[in-house]
Amino acid sequence: MDTLSTLDSDLFLYLNDLHVSWMDKVMVLLTDMWIWFPLYLLLIYWAVKQYGKRCWWVFLALGVVVLCSDQLSSHVCKPYFQRLRPCFNPDFEGLLHLPKGLAGGRFGFTSSHAANTFAIAAFLTPALHNYKPWVGIILYLWAFISSYTRIYIGYHYPGDILCGAILGLLVGLVLWKVFQMLVLKSKQRA
Repeated sequence: MDTLSTLDSDLFLYLNDLHVSWMDKVMVLLTDMWIWFPLYLLLIYWAVKQYGKRCWWVFLALGVVVLCSDQLSSHVCKPYFQRLRPCFNPDFEGLLHLPKGLAGGRFGFTSSHAANTFAIAAFLTPALHNYKPWVGIILYLWAFISSYTRIYIGYHYPGDILCGAILGLLVGLVLWKVFQMLVLKSKQRA
């Protein structure tokens, strides 16, 4: 095992071991994307308030953002790198805290949760900045919490999360620039 992989494994084992029984249910709940539904409704409301009838462009673009980040993470990175999730790593048998049981897929690099949440944060922060300048704080806090839960429940190494976050940030920022060029600037000229 190389040094970077060893550091990632050691950090994972340390963080995964920082658990308390009462937090298990909270972390399992927070890792589920549906628990964040009130936040999604709030974001929809803010987008409608800021963009009015043009808000459907934001929703369409956001769908493309999530589609790109999720597909790159799930269908490019995971099959290419084939890095076993910690919960499937035979070296960790008996060492992990797995409050949700085993993950659905065997491979975890990069984290799709991290890629998707950070892509949404990177796209919506500038998109909603004029209406709510502090929205980025909420979005990045959500992305961080959602991503950290994946370490807590034993599904991802910190490196999976970090690389997923970087992938998501890149996707979100690039597609924000495309959105600006294609939608916002063309609407200003019209």
